[in-house]
Amino acid sequence: MNLHIPQLLAAVLGLSTLPVSAANWWEEMDYGRFLSASFIDNVPFKGTDPNGKEKQFDGRSTLDHATRIATKNRVTVVQGLSGKIAGGGHSNDFGALGCYKCGGGVGNSGSPAAETIDVALGKKLGGTFKQIGLGISDRPEHTIIYNSSAWAKGQPMPTQCRPDLAYAGIFGSVAGGAARQEFIAQNNMLDFLRDDIRRVENRLSGAEREKLGSHLAAYESLRERQSRLNELENTLRKHAPVVTDKFTSAVETDRFDAHFDIAAASLIGGLTNVVTLASGVGNPFFSVRFTGLGIDFGKHSIGHGGTYNGMTWDVMSTTIRRFHFELIARLMKKLEAVPEGDGTMLDHTTIVYLSDAAEGHHIRCWEWPFVLIPGKRTGLQGGRYVEYPYWGKKGHKTIGNLYASLLHSIGDRREFFGVKEPMLAKEIDINGPLAELAS
Repeated sequence: MNLHIPQLLAAVLGLSTLPVSAANWWEEMDYGRFLSASFIDNVPFKGTDPNGKEKQFDGRSTLDHATRIATKNRVTVVQGLSGKIAGGGHSNDFGALGCYKCGGGVGNSGSPAAETIDVALGKKLGGTFKQIGLGISDRPEHTIIYNSSAWAKGQPMPTQCRPDLAYAGIFGSVAGGAARQEFIAQNNMLDFLRDDIRRVENRLSGAEREKLGSHLAAYESLRERQSRLNELENTLRKHAPVVTDKFTSAVETDRFDAHFDIAAASLIGGLTNVVTLASGVGNPFFSVRFTGLGIDFGKHSIGHGGTYNGMTWDVMSTTIRRFHFELIARLMKKLEAVPEGDGTMLDHTTIVYLSDAAEGHHIRCWEWPFVLIPGKRTGLQGGRYVEYPYWGKKGHKTIGNLYASLLHSIGDRREFFGVKEPMLAKEIDINGPLAELAS
């Protein structure tokens, strides 16, 4: 397994991913072209729970509503994993990437119980930014939200919703105009806060001094990062994205497009090894409208089977997913154009596509589908369809096992990530990474 500078792009897209059936998987593929795939979301079909009682959950989608996202030997679809420990509802919030329950619900995303997998990967891989969070919310006025990523218990990581401010924070040291002024203002504010805390710290003792010291360490870490950005001037100038009107657009699809430009530039420039892209993730941010796609209709309403302007819920869902995968495909091309080690950046990058809402709209996380696009040098295998036994059956695995697989691919040998579901752990062995994904 080659561990040369792998990057993991955790594309956390807040549309409920439906299971993809094994039927016609390979027939739907085109050799040497982009993969045809459709992941319809939100409105459940009828099925049965483990007790045989009829309930509603996401039905089997097919791959015939094609979006060409990658060649046959790149894409792996994983089905049958569960994540009931996260709790369910409209969103699992931090629990989607943390594999734990965070207490979110209507109107709030709860509080993280521990680190999330994207941040855990970032800590291992390093970088000027351990993890960068970018996304869109249901409200265009949102600047920063806390919805899906966490450094540790009670320490959520921000998702920047304004591309212009994200650009200023990452590339502002070499930018002009407002972005440059924003970067300078951030430095000045950090200097002021650091000096102010130092003055107060000298007047305290015991627990209060220790508590304030932790705040000081955080501000000093941020200021050190800003200084490193100044030192990386040539790299930043070379790789900074071209700022266009979409960075300040009122149209959410334009802003998400701009976030992908920032993500690509941050990875290629070596500023980070992990980017989390969140498309309407978490409570209460998930009901995004995709007006740029002609869908002026909230995603929450799509999940309840609504129609808009002659479009049914499934047509709208497919349109939104096609947009997401077009952005992913474009990012892949950018990474593929950059030589790295014994291949390209794409060869050393794993893209993970999932939903924060598991298998449906009002969900209990019996099944949590994933799409992986692992590079050839990541230690993970592309071009596979893997389906695990249903919850409680021998051989069943959870999202914590998948996340352990991602960690194993970069040399972190944890046997599980997150919190094990107690009832499940008593009945079956859910330790270890997913052997079927190892290359």
